[in-house]
Amino acid sequence: MPRRPRIFVPGHPVHVIQRGNNRGQIFFGGEDGKKYLDWLQEAAAEHGLAVHAYVLMTNHIHLLASPETSQSLPLAMRDVNWRYSRYVNDTQARTGTLWEGRYRASLLDSDSYFFSCTRYIEMNPVRAGLAATPGAYRWSSYKHNGEAKPDPVITPHPLYAALADTPEGRAEAYRAMFEGVLSETTLTAIRDTVNTGKPLGSESFTTFVNRHAGQLAARKRIRVY
Repeated sequence: MPRRPRIFVPGHPVHVIQRGNNRGQIFFGGEDGKKYLDWLQEAAAEHGLAVHAYVLMTNHIHLLASPETSQSLPLAMRDVNWRYSRYVNDTQARTGTLWEGRYRASLLDSDSYFFSCTRYIEMNPVRAGLAATPGAYRWSSYKHNGEAKPDPVITPHPLYAALADTPEGRAEAYRAMFEGVLSETTLTAIRDTVNTGKPLGSESFTTFVNRHAGQLAARKRIRVY
């Protein structure tokens, strides 16, 4: 069966998940997470990718990021995945692939799902039983988004920037969103779309994405990433 083409529209956020091969471990110690984030920051800056949220789990990662061009995300992920996999193979005396195939990605209707997706990402450690609260987990963007602590990986999305006039005010408004829980309908929608590569949003947003993909393919006659 042919793989579903991945569609990236400049300026529209994308939810990304990358798993370890066979769902195996990809982070083995504190230095590993720092290396990954350092290389993610470099790759994002080089290729024009604005990262809004992330979490590093034991055997997978989540990102929410907006690409400047249709190639920003593929190139950034290529660079960070290559550098990190070489690092792990060297430090863990292993060979072979670290990652479980291609990363999975879902284009996001930011007006409807941006904050639901950031909350979904940053609550992963709590749902997995790794932390009591999102702020208690070291390897996520929550400390920036919810506690106003500087994080060089993060570029605030305009929706986040519009929450308040100061970093502290934005963090306070963002924390208030975590007082409620995401509905099962929303959780299912986020999981299903990122795993299938379908857009996450309204019917009109899906129509817009499909139209963009068709126009791009017709204009360039190349594979849509």
